Amino acid sequence: MTLGTALTPNGADFAVWSRSAEKIDLCLFDENGVESRLPMKRGEDDIHRLSVPKAVAGARYGYRAHGTYDRDRGLWFDPSKLLLDPYATEIDRPFVYDRRLGLEGADTATLMPKAILRQHDEVEAVKPLFRTGGLIYEIAVRPFTILHPDVPEHQRGTIAALAHPSVIAHLKRIGVDAVELMPITAWIDERHLPPLGLSNGWGYNPVGFMALDPRLCPGGVTELRETVATLHEAGIGVILDLVFNHTGESDRAGPTLSLRGLDNLACFRHLEGQPGTLINDTGTGNTVACDHPFVRQLILDSLRHFVLHAGIDGFRFDLAPILGRGPKGFSAESETLQAMVNDPVLSDRILIAEPWDIGSGGYQLANFPPQFLEWNDRARDDIRRFWRGDHWTLGELATRLAGSQDIFARHGHHHTRSVNFIAAHDGFTLMDMVSHEERHNQANGEENRDGHHDNFSWNNGVEGATDDPTICEKRRRDVKALLSTLFSSRGAIMLTMGDEAGRSQQGNNNAYCQDNEITWVDWNALDQELISHTAALSALRKRFSVFSGTGFFIDAGDDIDWFAPSGVPMTPEDWHKQDASLLAMTLKTLDRTTEQQTRLAIIFNRTSEEQTVALPGEWLSLPDRAPWQGIAPPRSVTFCATA
Repeated sequence: MTLGTALTPNGADFAVWSRSAEKIDLCLFDENGVESRLPMKRGEDDIHRLSVPKAVAGARYGYRAHGTYDRDRGLWFDPSKLLLDPYATEIDRPFVYDRRLGLEGADTATLMPKAILRQHDEVEAVKPLFRTGGLIYEIAVRPFTILHPDVPEHQRGTIAALAHPSVIAHLKRIGVDAVELMPITAWIDERHLPPLGLSNGWGYNPVGFMALDPRLCPGGVTELRETVATLHEAGIGVILDLVFNHTGESDRAGPTLSLRGLDNLACFRHLEGQPGTLINDTGTGNTVACDHPFVRQLILDSLRHFVLHAGIDGFRFDLAPILGRGPKGFSAESETLQAMVNDPVLSDRILIAEPWDIGSGGYQLANFPPQFLEWNDRARDDIRRFWRGDHWTLGELATRLAGSQDIFARHGHHHTRSVNFIAAHDGFTLMDMVSHEERHNQANGEENRDGHHDNFSWNNGVEGATDDPTICEKRRRDVKALLSTLFSSRGAIMLTMGDEAGRSQQGNNNAYCQDNEITWVDWNALDQELISHTAALSALRKRFSVFSGTGFFIDAGDDIDWFAPSGVPMTPEDWHKQDASLLAMTLKTLDRTTEQQTRLAIIFNRTSEEQTVALPGEWLSLPDRAPWQGIAPPRSVTFCATA
């Protein structure tokens, strides 16, 4: 099944799939926007094809599909709607929401971006740079660089800005192994945002799965490819956060932009026996039918495109259980998931699942194929709860630090696949988490009803912003402890942009619609003390081999030991003490700076008091290697190595 476009010596070939459409027109637009409609020929495989002599690279085009319009039967055919080619890789302008995009009979040629006919060269295949135990740095491209003073003004907020030497220097300073770019493909605002004067700044409302959004990537695939190459030269991999679970066409009242107008019945999930009722396992109004052969092919071809034409190292999948959903629910053996892990182009790529959606049976942590890493929300919550001071969390913390064997050893697996994180784009920043007990999303226009209610957060005595230096220092101390805990955990780790520098979103924990100073990183206000702390943690993590391992610790007393403050091994009773607030672990590891085996001690003290810890043997504080006096400072994580 060959779909999309291809330049030929005589012009170009166009191919688009639809089983339910009666016919499809290819619509070409000249430099003045004048449209020419050309009927396509339908094949027995339901692919509509047309060869166009003299068509050249850069031509603008779209499709119009003819057929029955009956939404109660799941049929959305309306030739007044210009449709984006699902295989488009570039578009001539961003999507802008307009209610006419969803009105039957309203022509949308002037409202719709046009696909740009392109042919892309393949890049040289290289192994992904990211390795187990590495640091993933989550970036929203526009907010990350829009205020960067060193980036040329015309590049700020774009993919190209990530290749700027000052940006790369920051990534290298904190030891980033791979950047994970939040969606960069074309998206549209949710229809409730424009009346509120808001816009979607995150991109989790896609229209095209391959088409790069010109707001972020005005230079198209070439800009992406060149930026990836520059990051690779710096030793930094690139992971794309992709959304295959829904489209911006939303519910029945949403716009008709691409898949809905081409074949709604095939491309989206519907209630059994009710083809006009869209299933909403995503909370966005529709759910893509990832088990349909055409959709499966589109997903695979999209992933291959980014690998072959831009050199992308891997992918993170939003609401990933949708990829494995069929009529009977989620299965790791689904054809789509298995096709991804067995595809020769994709088999060595980094694959990361966000393992939950809101549908029935939607929580699938540790149930993905073993080739997948998975976001571990249990690590997120248990680390937060420990430092908040919740009772009986000592054992949970230890389990998360050791790779979450209780979760990932299911199905007979012997290695962790955890991506440990404490904060991500969706929720509080680290600084906001220690500054707010409650969300403050009033700016989102939903009367503070949106976003997560229970964040396992705390406020150090005063809610929100404060000029009190004592409170500010307490918050910085807590952020340091949280960062230290994250960098002490076994498995891959993820840090979201700015958390290494005290970034705040003013208590907004659902800032997807804040494309403004609430989400923009202020590079002139970064906390250099926190950045230095993060850099030191990253250096320690790279120095000691234990963190890059993925096997579960089995032999207590060899690979790992847990100690009470008295210096004796933890007993079952110790783990279950309600007020237990200090934990010491020692790890057998290779010190890569000396190439010698050593033991690393990490002490977690969540109390507000200095604690004495009587670990057996002599220890040197890290990173300065001064003799350790057995003192754990308040609200801190202490690192030591054997003398």
